[in-house]
Amino acid sequence: MAYLEVRDLKKCYRTRNGPTAVLGGVDLTLEEGEFVAVVGYSGSGKTTLVSLIAGLIAPDRGEILLDGVPVTGPGPERGIVFQQYSLLPWLSVRGNVALAVDAVNPGMPASARRRITDEFIALVNLTPAAWKRPRELSGGMRQRVAVARGLAMRPKLLLMDEPFSALDALTRATLQDELLRIWAERRSTMMLITNDVDEAILLADRIYPMTPGPDAVLGPAIEVGLPRPRQRRHMSLEPAYQKARQALVEFLRAARTTR
Repeated sequence: MAYLEVRDLKKCYRTRNGPTAVLGGVDLTLEEGEFVAVVGYSGSGKTTLVSLIAGLIAPDRGEILLDGVPVTGPGPERGIVFQQYSLLPWLSVRGNVALAVDAVNPGMPASARRRITDEFIALVNLTPAAWKRPRELSGGMRQRVAVARGLAMRPKLLLMDEPFSALDALTRATLQDELLRIWAERRSTMMLITNDVDEAILLADRIYPMTPGPDAVLGPAIEVGLPRPRQRRHMSLEPAYQKARQALVEFLRAARTTR
């Protein structure tokens, strides 16, 4: 049994114009310690898929198992980082991360919770800014706080819904490199949602392409095959990169043409 199993997941939304079928039977697996990405066009249902796995909404059909346990609602074993930072503006960097640590470790001594908070702030290189509030931070720094907060919960699975898409290109590249470093250090189980093919290839072990909606499904997983640690400067010259990119682009183009 895979660490995360998504089986025949279907979701429709009710609107004034009638039901809108978003997901039409999604299947997905993820092994412990693996980094998997889902790539698709905007509006295809990627955020709906993340929300279902996070337990924020319920499926109309199908099931989700994490470490053999059915997902029936939100839980601390699934952290999530959204495109928007969702930080509490009146709390410092430290306060925002500590909020997550305190929530999942209520019986732990305060000194131990402080150590965990400081550990994850340091992990995203924000120790010098620990007492700053979100309004005093750049967009990239705010997203680092969001990543630290998600990881500080020590979840079994960290879900990331297009976490870097609102950032400029240079900041986005910096945070991609930071995420590569963090994953190499922690080997956390991660699932990334993105519409950027190159981002998916840089970060993930396997990539699932998603068809456009309505009734979106996932195509066969594409193995990236690039050795780690990865260097973006030389990545495009690697045959494994070219093979994965061609397979992704061809699937996404063909899926859009047939819709």
